[in-house]
Amino acid sequence: MARFVVRRADEAQYLSPGPLAPEAVGMTRWRAVGEQDGAAHTDFGLTRLEPGGSTATHMHSFEESFHLIEGEVILATPEATVHLVAGDYGIIPIGVPHAWRAIGDTVAVWSDLFTPPARERYGSDTYRVPELPVIDPVRVDARDPRTRSFGNITTEHMNPGKQSQELLAVSGSMRTALLIYTGISLKMMVDSDLGATLGTLFMVQYEPEGRAGPHDHPLEEAYLILDGEVASTFDGEEFLLRPGDIAWAGVGCVHSFAATGAQVRWLETQAPQMPARHAYRFVRDWDYLKDQLEEEL
Repeated sequence: MARFVVRRADEAQYLSPGPLAPEAVGMTRWRAVGEQDGAAHTDFGLTRLEPGGSTATHMHSFEESFHLIEGEVILATPEATVHLVAGDYGIIPIGVPHAWRAIGDTVAVWSDLFTPPARERYGSDTYRVPELPVIDPVRVDARDPRTRSFGNITTEHMNPGKQSQELLAVSGSMRTALLIYTGISLKMMVDSDLGATLGTLFMVQYEPEGRAGPHDHPLEEAYLILDGEVASTFDGEEFLLRPGDIAWAGVGCVHSFAATGAQVRWLETQAPQMPARHAYRFVRDWDYLKDQLEEEL
């Protein structure tokens, strides 16, 4: 079984979600990575909900993280009914009843991570539950405790020059923080602060000079390219990833990334969550150690 998967945008197959979304109307999903690929922690794909579409209220025995890419949708949970728009993201913890409903005249599209993967042989680990009461939806706001399981990200959040509190004007928390490396910016989205316990979801941006050398992790990662093109390697095989492409790197898969002369942006997931130490194993560091040991022996 390969330790990585690359799926091209033109290979996308949107199929009925089946038991994943009971009584679904107008909903389809592209499962780009899952158990069939050898993933133990990652079921990653794209879901589409047509205008007028909806699901019955249900819950899962897996954790669901999502990021709305296009359109608008209503997500009802016991904590809040939320009007989501493009750029919004959130977490649906294990065992939380929820239902999706389309709003507006355009198709809603969101990426989603199920961890652990939904198992078709067990009814997709999904359970129909009584309907939630109908209440007026609220918008995502980092200051509103009713939407504490949600957040919002825009291209401005990825701009290193607009990270002051005055410019962001929301809240001084990790919901607005940007981590900046040499040519690489990272904005955390779904993590333990939002209520996730099994996976994370974040945005990555490479400037034209941005690159990450060969490395691997004790966890699984998935990537959805949103803008630009990135030269990548997975276990020594080279790929040029373009918008709409999805890739997955399993535990121990050595991978690398380099921008191709323009800014690149992608959505990334990790499952399980990154450990506090030894989350990265860079090839160059261990090569250095090998050389040093050979000199000493």
